[in-house]
Amino acid sequence: MKAWEFTKAQGPNVKISERLADAMGLVDGGFVYSTLFKYSDEGPKDYELILSMYPQENYRTLTYVTIYMQDVPGATAQAAEFLGKRSVNILNSISQNAISDTVIIWKMLVDLSFAGEADIIKETFSQLKDDNDPSVSKLNLIDIKTADVGRVFSTSSSKNKTEVRRGAPMIFRDRSIDIGKEYLDILGEFNGSEVMISIDPESWILSVTFFKKDVKLVKMSFDIPDCPGSIGQIVGSIASKGVNLICVFSKVKICYQTMSIEMVADLGHTGMTVNKFKENIVSSLESMNGIFELKEYKELK
Repeated sequence: MKAWEFTKAQGPNVKISERLADAMGLVDGGFVYSTLFKYSDEGPKDYELILSMYPQENYRTLTYVTIYMQDVPGATAQAAEFLGKRSVNILNSISQNAISDTVIIWKMLVDLSFAGEADIIKETFSQLKDDNDPSVSKLNLIDIKTADVGRVFSTSSSKNKTEVRRGAPMIFRDRSIDIGKEYLDILGEFNGSEVMISIDPESWILSVTFFKKDVKLVKMSFDIPDCPGSIGQIVGSIASKGVNLICVFSKVKICYQTMSIEMVADLGHTGMTVNKFKENIVSSLESMNGIFELKEYKELK
């Protein structure tokens, strides 16, 4: 899944597409917590707003739990009961059938505030399995690891960003976030600004990136050969021109024949106009090993 997209701010609001909102579990009328970061003079980012359904003070107890269970009636209920009895609070979760298997995988983000240590939960599960306890008869395996969501907010190991403000909870309504209410005095007038929305599905976090004024963003998509080295050719050629690649997404169209690759790049420090850069790219494609075709090219204003 492509975990980013570009959109324009509408007044003080930034609209989140249905695709990304659903992936993040954002529900209309729900609260969203936010933290604004300011980036250094280097790089294309000016500000980045991190959005989550959980306040920062909760992150130290957030944990990933994955349960593998039999694809039989009552397995999910048994898993939920096992966690519930041990005061594990299930937050966001998704379950799915494992392909070509008879196993259901339930992945969840949980809060261990009232549950104690993760190792104790795993040890308890292992002991019950060894004893053939019927309370876990439909469960095969439980895996627990620290979510480490707080890394996104850490500035102690980075000189590139500084935390500016933590806003009050905002309401997610009509797939929009009213950023102006909390941050207009810092961001200034941003109506109509091009912003990048990206998500971290595993951590259930979403970010809104505001770019510097001198950034010149261009979206490009290509059809390229589906073979080793093709992505290296196209990405290397573009990067060699002094372009800062913001994001890249590739996918196979016809296996072993054609794949597509989409990129958003910043031309701000290349010294080239948007049209001149396009000419440069088209010329470079002709010298590449294989059939490379520019399918889309447009400036994101």
